[in-house]
Amino acid sequence: MDAIEVNRRIPFSAMFNFRDVGGYSGHDGRTVRWGRLYRSDSPHRLDGADRDAFVALGIRTVIDLRRPSEVERDGRVPELDGLTYRHIHPEHTDWAQRRYEPGSNLARYLADRYADLAQTGTAGLAEAVGLIADSATAPVVVHCVAGKDRTGIVCALTLSVLGVSDADIAEDYALSSEASARFSAWLAATAPQTEEPPPPFLASPAEAMALFLTELRQGHGSVEGYLRHAGVTDDQLTALRDHLLD
Repeated sequence: MDAIEVNRRIPFSAMFNFRDVGGYSGHDGRTVRWGRLYRSDSPHRLDGADRDAFVALGIRTVIDLRRPSEVERDGRVPELDGLTYRHIHPEHTDWAQRRYEPGSNLARYLADRYADLAQTGTAGLAEAVGLIADSATAPVVVHCVAGKDRTGIVCALTLSVLGVSDADIAEDYALSSEASARFSAWLAATAPQTEEPPPPFLASPAEAMALFLTELRQGHGSVEGYLRHAGVTDDQLTALRDHLLD
């Protein structure tokens, strides 16, 4: 593991997918700034030393992408001084209605679910990207339940606007597979009676994100074109680049 990847992963005992999305190469040789945008699984278990480590990052805004029922079930990030909590729910179909068939193409299944979300959740995705574009909200952490699907889409859209290559975006997305393995081990140790989630809830094959981005461009010409369609303004796209690129 190289030094950049060590810096990217920020360890917590009860969050498993918390990491910095900085360090990637973007437009005109500029680099995505470290310490401005983080992605994570749900921080509702934040306590003790984890809470202290979270506070030390100076995070100003938490963007919670979960369904209202998920927030009600698990709770939310603790109320902390100087922290703004924003719950944004990109509307999307429950995956239980379109179950994964074991043995079928998992990347294709995930890319299709992401395309569905991009179609039905435009308002929520635009609101999330618009918040990230506002430098006054930073540092920001965006999260869902596992921090790989809804969070992965918001981060992919953001990084693409910054000029990060699809290969790097897909690689960043794929890091969630390691986090899922850590979560599974924690779950087995703390709640051994709980069944392991099915493959789509744990796996993050890079191909899924690559497919999603390629097909989004086929439908909208560019990621920026999709975001404009969703309601993100040109001023917000410019602001995003201005404050997230060194």
